[in-house]
Amino acid sequence: MSDLVRVELSGIRIQLPSQSPVMLLREADGTIHVPIWIGPVEAASIASALEGVEPERPMTHDLLVDVLGALDAELVRVTITDVQQAVFFAELHIRNDRGESEVSCRPSDAIAIATRLGAPLFVSRKVMDQAGIELHDESNEDEIEQFKEFLDGLSPDDFASGGDS
Repeated sequence: MSDLVRVELSGIRIQLPSQSPVMLLREADGTIHVPIWIGPVEAASIASALEGVEPERPMTHDLLVDVLGALDAELVRVTITDVQQAVFFAELHIRNDRGESEVSCRPSDAIAIATRLGAPLFVSRKVMDQAGIELHDESNEDEIEQFKEFLDGLSPDDFASGGDS
């Protein structure tokens, strides 16, 4: 895990004017953010988990959490492993009585599940280097506004690689 960087979900933003949701992962002990464009359904799922909203009936991410519990499996961590041609890749690291397994998935799905379970999030150093954007002081409103304007002017194609679809 030496090539992995611990990150936190900084939030979901809406990129203007396209109204595309962007998930922001922030380096846990640093200033680098990784923006990942996600679908509106996944954005809503992550937002509801962050707010502690429980649907009357399980949605897909809730169902997967329930399946993990029924199988006595634990989500050990989520890792954003790669970015290629505007597509991010992720893995769920799951442990049960047979050992640990990795399951490939979209980052938005992985984060939606991890948010529900409180599992730690990691990004590979390679992805941080390719897609990371530095933001020095999140409490500085001018810098936040500049960052939002910067995001508004970006598209996934602006990265050598970078997007969740």
